[in-house]
Amino acid sequence: MNDMIEAVRLVLAWDVLIAIMASAVYGLVVGSLPGLSATMATALLVPVTFYLSPIAAIATIITASAMAIFSGDIPGCLLRIPGTPASAAYTDEAYAMTRKGQAELALGAGLWFSAIGGIVGTISLVVMAPMLAEMALSFSTYEYFWLAFLGLMCATLVARSSPIKAIASMLLGLLFACIGMENPAGTPRFVFGVTNLLGGIEPIPALVGVFAVSEVMRAMVTAAPPKLPDRKFGSILKGQWGLTKKYQWQMWRGNIVGIIIGVLPGAGADMAAWVSYAMSKKWSKEPEKFGTGHVEGLVEAGASNNASLASGWVPALLFGIPGDTITAIAIGVLYMKGLNPGPTLFTERASSMYALYIIFVLANIIMIPLGIAMIRLASRILRAPRSSVMPVIILLCAVGAFATGANLFSVFLVGVFGCVGYVMERNGYPVAALVLGIVMGSMVEQNFITSLIKSDGNPLPFIERPVSAVLASLTLGALLWPAGVWVFNRMQRRRAAA
Repeated sequence: MNDMIEAVRLVLAWDVLIAIMASAVYGLVVGSLPGLSATMATALLVPVTFYLSPIAAIATIITASAMAIFSGDIPGCLLRIPGTPASAAYTDEAYAMTRKGQAELALGAGLWFSAIGGIVGTISLVVMAPMLAEMALSFSTYEYFWLAFLGLMCATLVARSSPIKAIASMLLGLLFACIGMENPAGTPRFVFGVTNLLGGIEPIPALVGVFAVSEVMRAMVTAAPPKLPDRKFGSILKGQWGLTKKYQWQMWRGNIVGIIIGVLPGAGADMAAWVSYAMSKKWSKEPEKFGTGHVEGLVEAGASNNASLASGWVPALLFGIPGDTITAIAIGVLYMKGLNPGPTLFTERASSMYALYIIFVLANIIMIPLGIAMIRLASRILRAPRSSVMPVIILLCAVGAFATGANLFSVFLVGVFGCVGYVMERNGYPVAALVLGIVMGSMVEQNFITSLIKSDGNPLPFIERPVSAVLASLTLGALLWPAGVWVFNRMQRRRAAA
C-alpha cells in the first residue's frame, strides 16, 4: 500500500502531469501526419527526456506512443492515408465508411476501442506480466518464422478482390523486401549499383507512396466527388456503447490477440492490427460487407493494436527484451534514468512500476477528450476543396519520407511506389498486401535462415515443437485457402451448368 501511495505522489508531480499533457498533444499531431510513425514520434522525444525526471521521461514515451497509434486512424479514415503502419490494415474499411457518410462512426470506433484496448493491455501488464514474459521467452526462431509467415498469409484473408491477386501483391512486396544488404547473407541484392538501396526499402516510404501518392494520382484523373454536407461533426462517441454490446466478442478477441502478439519480441501493433482484422473478416457472420464500410473490423483491429502497445512492455520491463521498436527506445531511456529492466525492478523500485501502470491508464483516459478535439480539428479537411488538400498531402508525404532517414532518396521512393500503387489498384491488386510483404519480409527471411542454421538444414524442427506445429497448421491453412476457394467456385459453376 505504501508503494501505491508513493506511486500516486510520483505521478501527481507537476512535471509529470505537464509531460503527460504535452506529449499527448505531440503524439496526436505526429501520428496524424502521413509518414510520421509512432516509432518516429517516440524517437524524437529521446533528447527531451535528458532533462526530465525518470517518471516524467517514461511518461512522455508511454503517452506519445499511445496517442500516435490512435491518431494514425484519422488521416486513414478521412483521406485513405494511414498515419502509422498499424492503421494500414483497416484504412480501406474506414475510408469506405467516410464515403458512405459514416466518418463519425468510424473515427469514434477507432477512438473508443483504442482506449479500451489500451486499458485492457495495461491490466494484462499488471496481472499477467510474469506469465506472458515466460511464454515469450519460450518462442524460438521456428515459432517466429511461422508467426511472421502467418502474418503474410493475412493478405489472402483481408483481400476484397481475388485471393490470387492478393498473394501476387504480397509476393511483389517480398521481392521489394529482398533489396539491399539487410539479409542473413550480408550480400547486395537487386541494388544495381545504387548505393542508396544497400540499406533496403524502408516500409514508411512504401506505405506513404502506395496509399497517399496513388490516391492523389487517382484524384488527378477522376472527377471530383460530390461535396459532402457542410456541417460539423456531431457526437463522436454516439453509438459506441451499442457497438460495444453488439461486437463485444470481437472486442475481447482483439484485446486478447493484441496482448499475445504484443508480448512477442519484434511483433508489435502492426502485426496485431493485421492479424485481428483478418480474423474479424474470417469469423464474421457478414464477411461480404468487409471492404464496403463495415465497422466490425475496425472494432477488433482498433482494440488489438493499442492492447499490444501496453503488453509489449512486459518483456521490456522484466528482461530488457523489446517487444517492438517503441519499447526498444524505452529500454534505452530506462537505463539512462537508472531504472534498469529486470525482476529486481519490481521489488526494489515497486513504486516506480506502479507509477508506470497509472500513467498507462491516464494516457488512455485522456485519449478520449483529446482525441475528440483532434478529430473535430481534422474533420475540416472533409470540407476543404480537393485542389487545396492534394498539394498539401504531397508536401506532407515528402516531409514524412525525408524524416525517416534524412535522405532525399526516400522522397524518390515515395514517388515510385505511388506509381506502383496506382497501377496495381487500377488492375484490382490490393496495395495493402504489397505493404504487408515489405514489412514482414525481412522478419520471415531472418528467422527462416537462422532456423535452418540451427537445425543444420533439417526441416523437422519447424513442425516438431508444439507451438510451432500449431502455427504451421494455421499458416498452411491460410496458404491453401485461395486454392480451396477456387476449387469450390469451379465445382459450383459446374453444378449450375449441369
